[in-house]
Amino acid sequence: MNPFTAEKFTVVTLSLLIAVICALPLLLLFKIGLINEGSLDLRPLLEALQSRSVLRALWHSLESSALSALCATFLGTALALVIGLTNVRAKGLLVFLILLPMMIPPHVTAIAWIQALGPASPILRWLNIAPELGSDHPLYSLSGLVMLLTLQHSPLVFLLVRAALRSFPRELSDAARVSGARAPRMLLKITLPLLGPALMAGFALSFVAALGNFGINALIGIPARYTTLPVLVWRRLASFGPDVLPNVAVISVVLTLVALTAIALQSILQKRMRSALVGLPQAPLAISLGTKRPLVEAVIWSFIGAVLLLPAASLIATALVKTYGLDLSLDTLTFDNFAEVLWRQSVTLRAFANSTGIAALAALTIAGISIPLGYFLISRKGTHGRLASIAAGQADIAFAVPGLVMSIAFILAFIRPLPILNVSLYGTLWIILIAYISCFLAVGLKPVAAAFLQMDMSLDDAARVSGAGFIRRMRTIFAPLVAPAAASGAILVFLTAYNEVTVSALLWSTGNETIGTTIFNYEDGGYTTLAAAMSVIVVIATIIIMIAMNVMARKVPAGTIPWRD
Repeated sequence: MNPFTAEKFTVVTLSLLIAVICALPLLLLFKIGLINEGSLDLRPLLEALQSRSVLRALWHSLESSALSALCATFLGTALALVIGLTNVRAKGLLVFLILLPMMIPPHVTAIAWIQALGPASPILRWLNIAPELGSDHPLYSLSGLVMLLTLQHSPLVFLLVRAALRSFPRELSDAARVSGARAPRMLLKITLPLLGPALMAGFALSFVAALGNFGINALIGIPARYTTLPVLVWRRLASFGPDVLPNVAVISVVLTLVALTAIALQSILQKRMRSALVGLPQAPLAISLGTKRPLVEAVIWSFIGAVLLLPAASLIATALVKTYGLDLSLDTLTFDNFAEVLWRQSVTLRAFANSTGIAALAALTIAGISIPLGYFLISRKGTHGRLASIAAGQADIAFAVPGLVMSIAFILAFIRPLPILNVSLYGTLWIILIAYISCFLAVGLKPVAAAFLQMDMSLDDAARVSGAGFIRRMRTIFAPLVAPAAASGAILVFLTAYNEVTVSALLWSTGNETIGTTIFNYEDGGYTTLAAAMSVIVVIATIIIMIAMNVMARKVPAGTIPWRD
């Protein structure tokens, strides 16, 4: 196979594959929701928008997502500025702990906080400050929902703003300080204006993530009677009526249009706010806090302690009592809940095996796709570059669309047997795996594309002149150079897929459970102590994975561990 044919075959194959798993399901969703007898029909959409339940759920989704995105942007930016620009100590540990909530499944976060602040909270009861039994739970409200969404998504903003700070040329800060500008003036006049695109991206990502969040919206919103669009879709699909698929397809189209509109507005505003910078990126200044450093550090550590320790302690205490609501004491202490989920419940062990297997396979597959796709996306012009750009755009859309909508789209795409093979993927682990690859491909592709952008592509020209074909160039030059970035993306994909519940909420079946759906079903079914025990195991497993990767950081190339510099 000559080099031209190998390149053409690879880019066409990748483009077709991404079109099938990213674009085709969404096209079928829009076809069911908006196409009638071969022509565009907006009547179902207009009827849905006239429905009181849909309008109320739409408003609830917009309200909670916007408020939580604003709060997450403020909180994430404040933490990034303090840790990124000042001389606070233990920055590496602080970054690790701030990012930890992002790695914890949203439904586990909701369960932990429900148990931490409710009338039956073992910690609050032990301290004699728990709300009275029978009183309303303080989290079952709009403010409770916004608080949990903020805590879940503020690490996203923190990551983006911290990365933007590290990309600034040092000369900006030096010039301002030489001119006599103090830290507050530098922040208002230089840093925050230049952070505009990053802040806009953080807000948009937080908004879209909150819009599609199912775990927190379900566990907090349902008891609070605050139904959002993802929960409405889940409820309608669970009704199994004769017109259930067209009905949820229309609602899913509404949710998709809102998400894509938010992303489009973010892109437009980012372009207008962008400022050209001259100079190489360098480590930002470490502004001395002087005598205020102990106070600032105390505030940061108190915040982290409240966010992590209170819900974690409540989760552990709930997992260690015989029945939910009992005070934790020597008489009520038991490890039966852990024994139940680890050894007696076959569904639990199966869920751990399923999630570990398909998350790892999805991460490896995405890494394998991202390396050649990133090459064509950055280095190639003409038809190859256009095909790669279209494929990357489809991956971005699949990531931006809420996971519950993508699961509906995959049901529509794969509910019938595959042509020629006559094999149905619906009701198997394969449909969850393909959905993971589709939804998280953009996560793995971004760091690889960034690595190719930083590369001198004259390497490619030199290899061509030396007679190296496409396969050999990829194997001996580009794959080794971008391997750390591909590994970083794969780690993020694995951690995201390992604990997720939104995508698999509608795709799982008996024998094909995931960790996320099993915990959600335990809590939804009233088995609170079992849900707490399994949640504790998942949190411990996530922390062990992240610590192990931190230990490996010195033995792998820089950039392999995504949260390390």
